[in-house]
Amino acid sequence: MEEGERFPELHDLLSSYAFAGNTFTDTAEEPGPALHAYMRQALRTPGALDRVIAEIDDLLETGLFSDEIADDVDLLPHVNPPAGRTVEQCLAVVCSHLRRIREGGTRQHSSVPRTDWEWRKRFPELRHLLAAHFHQDFSRFYGSHGEALDDYFSANPADAVSETAREIESLLAMVETDDELDHVTEILGLQVYPPGGVSLRRWLTDIRDIIRHRSS
Repeated sequence: MEEGERFPELHDLLSSYAFAGNTFTDTAEEPGPALHAYMRQALRTPGALDRVIAEIDDLLETGLFSDEIADDVDLLPHVNPPAGRTVEQCLAVVCSHLRRIREGGTRQHSSVPRTDWEWRKRFPELRHLLAAHFHQDFSRFYGSHGEALDDYFSANPADAVSETAREIESLLAMVETDDELDHVTEILGLQVYPPGGVSLRRWLTDIRDIIRHRSS
């Protein structure tokens, strides 16, 4: 997202669809997987439902193809409507589900993310660590895992680093099997193996402990 966007929360919502086939799959009766994922995360963020509903109302009232918001609409992920429906109709259905949830309607509960977008949304600081420092070009920039960690520590504020430790602890408690942990950390941007002879779970635990030791 860019600074000064008119529809930042709607951008976030549509990003969930972009990670789930880039198509609206909601019906009037039931939200699709992308909307369920967004709603689970929005309910963790105070005010998010109010903001996204207001932004959808703004867009629909102004008109999707209005010159007034043309530049703002161009910044949004472009999600395809199913045959026979328009984007405006799809957004109206989305908004009806969001209003129902805001007013206390039943919702799908899950403490564990179910889509790639949701995993990335749930663990943003850990994703930054893994994707920015342990990517496919890791060996071009760093001579060791420790060197990459030192670079991360020097480039990021203490509160963000501390949040990474909390996210690691939460992730390890949430993901029980090693195969699932491999899959989730790949979603979060990890593209290199841990140091030789160290399991992924042990390596993440060590990173968490290093952060806590540095913060003490």
